[in-house]
Amino acid sequence: MREKTCLVIGGGRGMGAATAREMHKRGYRLSLMSPSESCEQLAKDLKAVALRGKAENKENLKSIVSFTMEKYGRIDSVLVHVGGPPKGDLLEIDDEDWDKANQMIIKPVISVAKLVTPIMLEQGGGSIVNITTFSAFEPSLTFPTSSVYRAGVSSFTKLFSERYGAKNIRMNCLLPGFTDSLNLPDEFAQLSSLKRLARAEEQAKAAAFLLSDDSSYITGHLILHHFFSFTDRTGRILYSITTQLPQTLSLLLSFDH
Repeated sequence: MREKTCLVIGGGRGMGAATAREMHKRGYRLSLMSPSESCEQLAKDLKAVALRGKAENKENLKSIVSFTMEKYGRIDSVLVHVGGPPKGDLLEIDDEDWDKANQMIIKPVISVAKLVTPIMLEQGGGSIVNITTFSAFEPSLTFPTSSVYRAGVSSFTKLFSERYGAKNIRMNCLLPGFTDSLNLPDEFAQLSSLKRLARAEEQAKAAAFLLSDDSSYITGHLILHHFFSFTDRTGRILYSITTQLPQTLSLLLSFDH
């Protein structure tokens, strides 16, 4: 059986690193990219290869894709996990920061798709997973630029899936909630019905499922991997969002009117 290769953009820490470890367990060869030396250290641990680079830099993306092809000769799966964009009060965020958020969030997804799609077409298929956030589904004033542009990633994912699904190239989004790798205060854990933060390893298992052939009939989906409730100012639950289990991948919404 031909060995498969997974490219992880943002594979130095957090969910990106956890997904790299999970894909390593599944027998994938790995190529990692992140801005710091953390991807290089992880590559040593996993007997992988790595290059430093930023997802918003097209030349860096070209380099890691070319480097991966030189080393392994194929790219079967790609995880795109970019950092957090600028935050602030909705109308106080200046144009430069809105542009920066656009460069950080949407542009890498499109650039990666342009680079790896021809490779996957020649191979006969592949899988791309974009890690975004729950606020792409339910916008949050705490994360304005992230909410706006990650919703754009969701739209691109659906369009890409329509265009390339018949070619066996899949694209899905994983929308995680608050995760322990983000060093968040306890108040965020209390928003979860489980009253704890998600573990990066838990998110990684969902990402690995989507990256692998286990999800071979799933494309164009936004997988909400969280469990929390939205309330109004009186504390009344407006609706709850339940973790999307990899076994069923069904989005469960319950509305309390």
